[in-house]
Amino acid sequence: MSTAPVTVVGIGADGWPGLAPASQEALNTAEVIIGGPRQLDLLPTACPAERVPWPSPLRPAVPGLLAAHAGRRVCVLASGDPMFFGIGRTLAETVGPDRLHVLPHPSSVSYACARLGIPLEQAEVVSLVGRPLATLTAALHDNHRLLILSSGPETPAEVAAHLRAHGYGPSRMTVLEQLGAEAERRIDSTADDWHHAPGDALNVIAVTCHRTPDAPRLPLTPGLPDDAYEHDGQLTKRHVRAVTLATLAPAPGELLWDIGGGSGSIAIEWMRTHKTCRAISVERDPARAARITRNAEKLGVPGLRTVTGRAPAALTELPTPDAIFIGGGLTTPGLLDTCWEALPPGGRLVANTVTLESEALLADWYKRLGGELTRLAVSHATPVGGFTGWRQAMPVTQWSAVKTGPQVQDEEEGPGRGRPWEGRWGHPQR
Repeated sequence: MSTAPVTVVGIGADGWPGLAPASQEALNTAEVIIGGPRQLDLLPTACPAERVPWPSPLRPAVPGLLAAHAGRRVCVLASGDPMFFGIGRTLAETVGPDRLHVLPHPSSVSYACARLGIPLEQAEVVSLVGRPLATLTAALHDNHRLLILSSGPETPAEVAAHLRAHGYGPSRMTVLEQLGAEAERRIDSTADDWHHAPGDALNVIAVTCHRTPDAPRLPLTPGLPDDAYEHDGQLTKRHVRAVTLATLAPAPGELLWDIGGGSGSIAIEWMRTHKTCRAISVERDPARAARITRNAEKLGVPGLRTVTGRAPAALTELPTPDAIFIGGGLTTPGLLDTCWEALPPGGRLVANTVTLESEALLADWYKRLGGELTRLAVSHATPVGGFTGWRQAMPVTQWSAVKTGPQVQDEEEGPGRGRPWEGRWGHPQR
């Protein structure tokens, strides 16, 4: 493939007249212009370059298409800002950012904020282009502002129905079509009152969320109500779940292995902490694995990957995790060893158990590697005749550790004695 730069030009619904002189010059001097049919149709006939439409699916075709035109001046057309949910990311990953010359146009969300008088930094952008509608669920919070990138003319009605189904029917919706063009149009309504026919495919949906009083409140902090999940009893209960997620310490972009997924609650709430967090839930029971997938979609993280299989065999082909949670199967031969080996330096492992056998195993690992061994006990107030008393749930033993280096543990050393495993979770040696 040629090392010549690839010029990426952002174009809006206003077409050629809305382009800056530098963008027009890049297109006029290109030998090949690659873009979607809609973008290519916006160019004047006087633009001399060969026009090549993107094939479908687009992403796998990018390397071959660029290679086919190596040595020629290539210009790629993109909607709005190419680096904002656009083709720019794929091109940067394919040819490298140093080979891109990007000439952006105002994005559709910039236009939307300008029309509505909304500061861009005060609205969350949710893209439904090539993504399931369930992606929207995790962003639904009372009085929260959303800017939704639509996948087509049917999207506004689908969003309205989704809002109603999740108790957000009173939410205000504004659909902005053909932003920046002469045909620009605005439609205002609520999700409850949405009855409009499908309009233009090029639209952005602004939503101000309003929750009905009886709708469930699902915060982003760990510890969702237990009844938010479909389960058969295999569920890390709310208070233990909150402590477990705090110990796992998710950060943007990190990947979690959730082993013995049960209902998927740990993986789901890991992913809800940040939209770039990823998780793989490993569950040997097919019925539970299917339930994990349903819970993930219901709670707004349809990207959760579920692997049906028995650990540790099911772990062999998985990408390297940043953290691992073991909620079941601790006594399976080789499981803890496989998980510890899979972690990179700085990776975290957290394991919970309620059985004496698994507790003894965790105590042994704590003796060898340190970390932190904790007993979690939760009691709930319940009726006792005409009075109220405490009913204690089964105590949970939790072991957590950070893998901080390749050194080997001395069997004679106890926790915190001159080895690479920090004795307190909050202060890992890195």
